[in-house]
Amino acid sequence: MIRLDQITLREIHLPLREPFRISSGTVSQRRICLLELHDASGAVAWSECVAGEWPNYSSETIDTAWLAIEAYVAPRVLGVRFDAPGAVHAVLERDFRGHQMAKAAVEMGIWGVAAAQEGVPLAQLIGGVRDRIAVGISLGIQPSPQALVDRASAAFAEGYHKVKIKIGPGHDIDFVRAAREALPSAELMADANNAYTLADAAVLAELDELNLMMIEQPLAHDDLVRHAQLQRSLRTALCLDESITSLERAQDMVTLGAGRIINIKPGRVGGFTPSLAIHDYCQQQGIPVWCGGMLESGIGRAYNVALASLPNFTLPGDLSPSRRYWEQDIVTPEWTMAPDGTMAVPLDRPGIGVDVDTARVDALTVRRAVMRLPS
Repeated sequence: MIRLDQITLREIHLPLREPFRISSGTVSQRRICLLELHDASGAVAWSECVAGEWPNYSSETIDTAWLAIEAYVAPRVLGVRFDAPGAVHAVLERDFRGHQMAKAAVEMGIWGVAAAQEGVPLAQLIGGVRDRIAVGISLGIQPSPQALVDRASAAFAEGYHKVKIKIGPGHDIDFVRAAREALPSAELMADANNAYTLADAAVLAELDELNLMMIEQPLAHDDLVRHAQLQRSLRTALCLDESITSLERAQDMVTLGAGRIINIKPGRVGGFTPSLAIHDYCQQQGIPVWCGGMLESGIGRAYNVALASLPNFTLPGDLSPSRRYWEQDIVTPEWTMAPDGTMAVPLDRPGIGVDVDTARVDALTVRRAVMRLPS
């Protein structure tokens, strides 16, 4: 049984090793919302809200999520007895629209509490089957095709199993073609982050000739109909990311034929319970899934790694090691990648599998709020 008696929110500012550019903007420093959840039994877990600073990927931001957690999410779970973490999602969905990232931060944290309480690894608690997972890398938009070739070549030399190439108008065909010519047999994919419309069908058709694993989210985040129209014209599989915000949206994608692959980001869909439901549905439908990243710290990475240990996560995820993004992460041990391009799923310790460096978190904290039951 789980019964939270305190949730502490912290905002930290964690600088990236280098700016990360996608079609809708560039990030140089991450404002990250962390949660520390305390259960009445004494079990404690940390979690992370993946919302960014600006509403370019999602309508949510760190500031809207902070407000939603304080005003709406935390009051629904503090002091409430849950027999299992899977019961939390329904409570947060009842008469409460949207704010999936705010909900996910608390819902996933409760899964972390349950793992700590039961003395089992998080991956085991959710039904994971792997002890290692294949790692891919996401490369932001580069200044030139040659710069992309250099970065992609270096990534494969390090052992990464997949390179995701961020693209946008003016930074697409020449860039991806250069990478393909330099790396003729490599696993490459392109991610547009909603940057195109059907008026750009000719550009997307040229990408279709470059033997890519997939083209991720080329069209608008809420447009399954036009994705279906585009998918019918392409041999390359479309992968939907921003469009998949629930199990129902995944079902709609399959019904319409709007894509053939799904990127499951638990923060985007509201937590682990809907992520597990999407995973199971896709497995039944023969739709492969993989786990994308949201520039998480090592805390958020822990939840993604656990999720990616499930059986239908058959494609390499964007689960790069800590050093890919941060000079120093906020967890110990930091996440690392073996020379074979895999990352270990921590199965030798209960909970999320890493310890939080609380001294570093304290040093990086710029605001804090504590929500607890009245004494």
